Amino acid sequence: MGTDASSRTPPTRVVIAGGSGALGRRIADDLSARGIEVTILTRSVDPRSAYRQVEWDGRTSGPWTAVLDSDEPTALINLAGKLVDCRPTAANIDELRRSRVEPTLALVEASASTRRLLTHWIQASTTAIWSDAGETWCTEDTPVPPGLPQMTGVAQPWEQASTDARADHRIVLRTSIVLDADSPALQRLVMLTRFGLGGRVSHGRQWISWIHIDDWLRIVRAGLDLEPSVALPSGVVIAATDNPVRNVDLMATLRRHLHRPPAPPTPAPVLRLGAILLRTDSALGLTGRRARSRVLAEQGFEFRYPELDGALADLIG
Repeated sequence: MGTDASSRTPPTRVVIAGGSGALGRRIADDLSARGIEVTILTRSVDPRSAYRQVEWDGRTSGPWTAVLDSDEPTALINLAGKLVDCRPTAANIDELRRSRVEPTLALVEASASTRRLLTHWIQASTTAIWSDAGETWCTEDTPVPPGLPQMTGVAQPWEQASTDARADHRIVLRTSIVLDADSPALQRLVMLTRFGLGGRVSHGRQWISWIHIDDWLRIVRAGLDLEPSVALPSGVVIAATDNPVRNVDLMATLRRHLHRPPAPPTPAPVLRLGAILLRTDSALGLTGRRARSRVLAEQGFEFRYPELDGALADLIG
C-alpha cells in the first residue's frame, strides 16, 4: 500500500469529503494558504464558503465523482461522518457507522474510475477505536479490541471501508481530541469550567490523549508530502502528542488557565443522568485512551505543543 516517499508527487489539488466540519474548514484554509486548490464535497452547499463546493449524497456515485478525475496531481482527505455527540442507542450507532462507511465506499468506488491515480488518500479515524484502553499505551501496533459499539464498532469498519482505495499513498489517521479554540470539544470544557463545573469526572484517572490544532495540521500536511522535513509511510498514524494527561489533570490545568477555583467532581451516576438529559453519551467522559505515535517519532516529527500547559496557554491565554 503506497510507494516510497522519494518517488511520490505532492498534490496540487485536494478534495475534502466532509470539508464543511470544523477540522475540514481548518485544513481547507491551511492548504489554500499554501497554494493548493481545494474542493469540498458536501451534502449542503454553503454560499458563504470561500472554496469550490460540489454537492453529493455521501452514498452513491454521481456527477460529483468528476472532482477526483484530473490531470493535475490530486489527493483526497476523507473526514465524512456524523458527530459522535449523541445517545448510544442502536439506531444512533447504526447511523454513526453508516455516515462514515457509506461515503468511504462511495469514494473508493469513484477512485477506481479516475484516469490518474490519486496521489494521496488520508482516511480519518479516531483513537476511540480502542474504546476504554485503561493503562495500556496505544500505538499504531496495538491490537483493536472488540470494544464499545459506538467507538470500536464505528471506527473499525470506517477504516476497513477505505482498504481498496485507489491511491499511490494511503494513511489512516487516528486522531485524538483536537484542541482548537473554535472546536466544540474545547468550547464545552471551557464553558463548564467557567461555570464552576471544572472538576474531575468520576475518579478522574481516565487518560485523555490530545493534540493542538497546529500540530494536527502539520501531520495532515506530512501525510500529503507537503511538510518537507517529515515523510510519513503508508498505514496507520496516530495524531496525538506523546504526553496524554489524566482527566483530573486536564481539568486542573483548565481551571488554572481560566483562573477558576477548585471544583467538585462529577460522579459517574450524575454524568450518566446528565448525558440522558443532554442527549449525549456518558462514555465520552468516562472512557480514555493513553495513545502516542511510534510512526511520528520514527520519522522525526517534533510537536510544537508537546505539553498541555503550553497548548492551552496558546489557545485560551
